[in-house]
Amino acid sequence: MKTVAVIGLGQMGTKLASLLLQAGMEVHVWNRTPDKAASLASHGAIVADTAAQAAAAAEAVVICVHDYAATHAILSAAGVKAALKGKLVLQLTTGSPQDAKELAAVAREVGAGYLDGAIQVAPEQMGQPDTTILVSGSRAAHADARDLLAALGGNIVYLGEDAAAAATMDLATLSYVYGASMGFFQGAALAQAEGLDVGVYGGIVEAMSPSFGAFLRHEGNVIEKGDFAISQSPLSISVDATRRIEEAMRRQGLRSELPALIAQLLRDAEEAGHANEEFAAVTKILRGAAAPTSVC
Repeated sequence: MKTVAVIGLGQMGTKLASLLLQAGMEVHVWNRTPDKAASLASHGAIVADTAAQAAAAAEAVVICVHDYAATHAILSAAGVKAALKGKLVLQLTTGSPQDAKELAAVAREVGAGYLDGAIQVAPEQMGQPDTTILVSGSRAAHADARDLLAALGGNIVYLGEDAAAAATMDLATLSYVYGASMGFFQGAALAQAEGLDVGVYGGIVEAMSPSFGAFLRHEGNVIEKGDFAISQSPLSISVDATRRIEEAMRRQGLRSELPALIAQLLRDAEEAGHANEEFAAVTKILRGAAAPTSVC
């Protein structure tokens, strides 16, 4: 594809358009507030008066706006849906799996190919060999979009034809990011309370992160295969470790809700009979219904 429209020129949309220009593509841009297009115009972008005009001029339409509500508002504008017929729509707006399914249905109705995407990095990290972008949707659309996607990042992960897959995997990776980040901040609070250098702590975490990533990949394979025989780390070890973390936080007078929750989940797994299985066996209880809340 040689002509692309970029709808939405926030920080990420502007970066996407810039990368496509650098890749030698003809780039048409539109934003609700036209002044954001000025810098791109100076580098060769063609500024459209309307979203419909931008879409009509391109083979592929990249949408990167605030949310799916903004996307639907744009699609509802005069001439936009008609302009999408026969085009590829690449939605890079962050949303839910249900959002992705609904927009895929709209694309089918107007006769457009559809890919839903989830960008896993910040704007300044786009266009690098390790830039990860998750995509899902029509296999044919994915094949058509290869050059476009390659201009945006080097690690494009195609997750299949279910349009909701990218948004679902995005939530899964964000669960890791937020869980790991909160665990890191919890550790920082504990280290600081003990008078330790939090900068040194950060350096230790950075150094151990690659090997821990490899461990988590192993645990992911354990879960996928369903073989929880001990291979690296017995769940019982983590039961004791998380108990000690919770106790240390409490002794320092620090907030302990997070370590208490983690410790409780491991105890629940132990009580369910998984202590002598691989650490990943905790997922067996995470698949179940939420624990009942007490009624006062």
